[in-house]
Amino acid sequence: MTRDPSLEAFCAFYNKLDNTCTNRLAEFYTADVSFRDPWHRIEGREALIRYFDTLYARVGDCRFTFAERLRDGDRAFVRWTLTVTHPALAGGRPITVDGCSHLRFEAERVREHHDYFDAGALLYEHVPLLGGAIRYLKRRLA
Repeated sequence: MTRDPSLEAFCAFYNKLDNTCTNRLAEFYTADVSFRDPWHRIEGREALIRYFDTLYARVGDCRFTFAERLRDGDRAFVRWTLTVTHPALAGGRPITVDGCSHLRFEAERVREHHDYFDAGALLYEHVPLLGGAIRYLKRRLA
């Protein structure tokens, strides 16, 4: 199977996210990008830059390990595992969560980006007090 150069470049960019990443967003996203994750819906590259600036201001380390990558025309799907550290979560220890992204390309840049992952596993389970309650509820429901 031949790998798509635009999708591979996108994955390589995401594998090295940190608080300096916003200076390269124009290489990968259209000006009118629509970005969604479990917490936000963001319209436009400038708003996405502000979001990333805030999001990665305190992140210690952020790495994506990409598994499957599929592209068909202007649509793509990537499955990933995120490993991230943040001083306010899990005592600064690494947190790992699996997820996937659905992408729509336009002129080899991403016009639509929708992330799917368990927000509880990434954030809520690692907040003091709240995390214990969520883990308890998950065990009870299982």
